[in-house]
Amino acid sequence: MKFLLLHPATFSRAPIAPMLEAEEIGAQEIKSTGELKVADLRTVFLLDAASRAAFPAASLRSFTDAGGAVVALGAAGEADVPTELDDLVAAYVPDPPGVRHLLVAMRSAYREAAARTEAVRARQEAATRSRELGELTRIGIALSTERDYNTLLDLILSQARQVTGSDAGSLYLVETLENEKKRLRFKLSQNHSRDIPLVEFTIPIDHASIAGYVASTGEPLVIDDAYFLPPDVEFTFNRSVDQKHGYRTKSLMTIPMKDHKDTVIGVLQLINRKRDFAVKLAAPADVDAQVIPYTRRTVELVTSLAGQAAVSIENSQLYESIERLFEGFVTAAVTAIEQRDPTTFGHSGRVATMTVGLAEAVDRSGAGLYRSIRFTREQLREIRYAGLLHDFGKVGVREQVLVKAKKLYPPDLALIKQRYAFIRRTADAEFQEQRALFLEKCGTEGYEDALKRLRAEHDTRLQELDRFMQLITQSNEPTVLPEGSFEELMRYAQVFYPDLEGKQLPYLTDDEVRFLSIRKGSLDESERLEIESHVTHTYRFLMQIPWTKELEDIPRIAYGHHEKLDGSGYPRKVRADLIPIQTRMMTISDIFDALTASDRPYKRAVPLPRALDIMTSEVKAGMLDPDLFALFTEAKVFERPTDG
Repeated sequence: MKFLLLHPATFSRAPIAPMLEAEEIGAQEIKSTGELKVADLRTVFLLDAASRAAFPAASLRSFTDAGGAVVALGAAGEADVPTELDDLVAAYVPDPPGVRHLLVAMRSAYREAAARTEAVRARQEAATRSRELGELTRIGIALSTERDYNTLLDLILSQARQVTGSDAGSLYLVETLENEKKRLRFKLSQNHSRDIPLVEFTIPIDHASIAGYVASTGEPLVIDDAYFLPPDVEFTFNRSVDQKHGYRTKSLMTIPMKDHKDTVIGVLQLINRKRDFAVKLAAPADVDAQVIPYTRRTVELVTSLAGQAAVSIENSQLYESIERLFEGFVTAAVTAIEQRDPTTFGHSGRVATMTVGLAEAVDRSGAGLYRSIRFTREQLREIRYAGLLHDFGKVGVREQVLVKAKKLYPPDLALIKQRYAFIRRTADAEFQEQRALFLEKCGTEGYEDALKRLRAEHDTRLQELDRFMQLITQSNEPTVLPEGSFEELMRYAQVFYPDLEGKQLPYLTDDEVRFLSIRKGSLDESERLEIESHVTHTYRFLMQIPWTKELEDIPRIAYGHHEKLDGSGYPRKVRADLIPIQTRMMTISDIFDALTASDRPYKRAVPLPRALDIMTSEVKAGMLDPDLFALFTEAKVFERPTDG
């Protein structure tokens, strides 16, 4: 039967009985609009005048839009097609209907029904193709934007399962071993009906297995039932996983994933295409009822998706290799910094780790000024790189200034020590000379008393010289905070001694007094400015790097790590409104590590409580961000394991 005739109960079949006797036409009586539906056959509705009220124009239009055709019978005295039916009927037969006229109208309607059905099928096919194209486009966009490799693989498999209605699936990737022999690695599996743990393994790329066969030939493979393979195929299906987990693999579709060079980089295998994607295959009966074969169209769809997936995997692997390359560059840069000043080894890594930890604490915070701030994975990576590279500009600072441990450079201190030794030897010589002059002038009479007096004067002078050297040693030590009084140093600048030529020279030169009078740290003003210039060097260096959009703020973040909210920092002395939150966090981490890091030649490590007290005083002075410092201490960010 190719055609179906629908008609209301009021219509008598007698006039068209000869046509209905043909094997290719069936007839069905209907009573309501709910029964007026287009079947899989070419369908015509024969509407008599008595039933028009029961089948309004709206229901007839739905019927014709679905691919049916209408033949209308005229009412008594009706000359032409009623206006409301004018654009809905394929043929109109006036009253009284002649048999020949009626049969001609029906044949015309069946031809129109055939055309309408084909048009509907074409529209549906176009809509399906458009939907599939849209779905593939959406999937392609999702794949191209996913940067995490493992998430990308999971997305590829889940999207392939969804677009085909597959219950399960597996993903294999080609890997090259040390001997340059390639194998397939079972990398990922998904199963909607069973919880099957993933165990990675490799298989040869040959014709022994289904996945290996597809990887070897580069051609798709569709199997309607994996348990009943044709006897002449080379590959076999391994049922061990099914048997272990009580699963039944039936329909299979295995597609090669090829890159832009048409090289197979992996295999996508889909299992058990279902009528209803949401249904779980809990029992064999479910498999029988739900599982259907994969079609040629599903092969086309997944082949297209596999091509997109292969490109995305290649891009992801390339992205990861670029990241590894950049990580190597950053590591090399940090190593270069720390080799110039080994005493600060690990500082950059610790600052980066603590700053990221503080950013994560901000993310978790549900209160305070920054409760609405959230950092993405890319922003956290940006913060980490900025922390690692924040001191790179120190490569542009003179090494003697960079590693200056004391207020005086070692050669300058050695010169003072030589001067001290010379003055002491001079004092010893003068003492011996005075003894000899007394004996020469007065002989032994009163010698003992004179010697006692000369020795006391000499001892007093030596004690004064030792006090001088002790003061130099003490004054040469740097301090964390401004402290000390330097009046005694200034006094020694006014004390003179004769050199070998008899010229009077001061115990301390003006430059020596200036260095020894440094109130905080070990650097004088010019040296401090040279050290501070490392921030500008860092910024200029980082600005030379063509950062990606996700990392483009690294130079700006690193540039301000020595700025203070009150404008007292350096090098630009900007205030709070121009210092981004990432930089504020780095400043806190940098100061904390500078205070608490292990003993260095130019400073001793400050205990944790003392360090927090010092930083608290800077918070109260308006230099550091109070909300961020509170999160830093509450979350104990400083206890996080670090890279350095």
